[in-house]
Amino acid sequence: MNTTTTFDSTKESLSDLLRSIADGKTQLPDFQRGWVWDDDHIRSLLASVSLSFPIGTVMMLATGNEQVRFRPRLVEGVHLPAPVEPERLILDGQQRLTSLFQSLWSGCAVATRDSRKKARNLWYYIDIAKALDPNGDRDEAVLSLPEDRMVRNFRGEVIADYSTAEKEYEAGLFPLLKIFSSSDWRRGYSKYWKYDDRHIEMFDAFEDTIIKRFEQYQMPKITLSEATPKEAVCIVFEKVNTGGVSLTVFELMTATFAADDYNLRDDWQHRRKFLSDSPILDTVTSDDLLQAITLLATYQRNRESINSGIARERTPGVSCKRKDILRLSLDEYTRWADAITEGFKRAAKLLYSQKIFTARDLPYRTQLVPLAAVYALLGDRANTDSVRTKLIQWYWCGVLGELYGGAIETRFAKDLPEILSWIDGGNQPDTVGDANFVPARLYTLQTRNSAAYKGIYALLLRDGGQDFRTGEPIDVQMYTDDRIDIHHIFPRGWCEKQGIDKRRYDSIINKTPLAAKTNKMIGSKAPSGYLQQMQQQAGVDTTRMDQMLASHVIDPTHIRNDHFDDFLAERERALLQRIERAMGKPILTDSVLTVDDFGLDEDEE
Repeated sequence: MNTTTTFDSTKESLSDLLRSIADGKTQLPDFQRGWVWDDDHIRSLLASVSLSFPIGTVMMLATGNEQVRFRPRLVEGVHLPAPVEPERLILDGQQRLTSLFQSLWSGCAVATRDSRKKARNLWYYIDIAKALDPNGDRDEAVLSLPEDRMVRNFRGEVIADYSTAEKEYEAGLFPLLKIFSSSDWRRGYSKYWKYDDRHIEMFDAFEDTIIKRFEQYQMPKITLSEATPKEAVCIVFEKVNTGGVSLTVFELMTATFAADDYNLRDDWQHRRKFLSDSPILDTVTSDDLLQAITLLATYQRNRESINSGIARERTPGVSCKRKDILRLSLDEYTRWADAITEGFKRAAKLLYSQKIFTARDLPYRTQLVPLAAVYALLGDRANTDSVRTKLIQWYWCGVLGELYGGAIETRFAKDLPEILSWIDGGNQPDTVGDANFVPARLYTLQTRNSAAYKGIYALLLRDGGQDFRTGEPIDVQMYTDDRIDIHHIFPRGWCEKQGIDKRRYDSIINKTPLAAKTNKMIGSKAPSGYLQQMQQQAGVDTTRMDQMLASHVIDPTHIRNDHFDDFLAERERALLQRIERAMGKPILTDSVLTVDDFGLDEDEE
């Protein structure tokens, strides 16, 4: 059994560690966030070291692995005349090491923040007498002074001045920047006090109990070896990161590509601006882009392996999981990025034709990923009626079958090759074959939190729903100008007065897309009442009003007579027919699932 590990655990003196930071041998990977510790944290850290208390283990990554190449950056406060190739990168311990470096080694005031979050440049000192007091609080012995080393009251008047070495000697304040080179300061201190025995003895004690603790302090250290894979580095970083902020795959890839002088962040911002021209794509993320590109890259690797004669069972699979994105090369990214960006735009255009106008109404943002990949591979071929029809059917099966709510990376990987094969005359994709809509689900679709809820809303728009008040078909202009949203047909207030079960009147069956003004006119009136009012204001007869209702698959007879139960049963049947037509397959009505098998969608408001 191979017992080789990818890390080693040891200790390193604090002085050696800080020296390696100053020399640029120890740096940060570019994906690390900035240094953020405030004055209170820094003083507490310094007090702990002065007592030889443990301050935690730091974790490093040895450089030299071509598979794990990150752009490095110097620890904040380090300034070198020329770039230096680091020997290791700090994965965990950035805040502690930066604080120690700046306060003990940098030679400059520490740029931090005070307790009121105000930016301050501070020098750190330790009060010799307080530090030697056996009953004293070490935290109180560690002091921070302003950049000019003058302490002022609230009126700005100087009440203490430590701006020269002599004033430091007089006050017995030892500058922590001298902790690893204290001999010069000691000579000046002894001379200032005219070699007085009491002060010499005091400094001897300070040296033995404080200075030597810094000089001899050992930092526990774990170093990941050069053999550590990139995915492991990412996982380890997230598990040990004391800042508590997850590292996204995009940030890791940004650092990886930066090693080849490619600015992924700038590239994404450019693409993000291009995509945001389409309101449907407003919530597309950088990770979505990387997933789609990885789908194409792995699909292409798979095809190339098969074409080269490699046995199918040994060919790389199509995938876009995190580990696959981390293996994406810069060449693959640049090869496919433009095609995928355009693929997202074309996917949005298809959904626009299905009356999905904004990201808010998008059932599944994630379903855009495989759709964009399909468009990128098909090119102009996707514009034919037969291909478009299949893509629409696949899309609605995914939405109404609610198949993109979990384990989506696996479905992405199946959908791409299966859709392409289907277009070429092969079998239906599993997303089409597996999709089914259980009739009882209609009663539990109550808010936008459900993809199927938003899907049915869009279908009613797509299939010609007209506004009750104006009689106009709802297009994007009307959608925006008249603030179209989904509203109750039998008003909530009326239903509550009739004692109707909330699960029935709040379901998608009793809702439809309407303009804000129309919904305001409806209010809490009985349907028979508001329909009569609308007809009078619009100057239309009963036949025309019935046509408007029918465009929403509403039986005019039941709603005009305020027959809620008959209305609900008839509209349930009509909606299921719309769903069947969109999915291109019959609904399996013999399902054993009932309303009680589904949880009610949480109301987002």
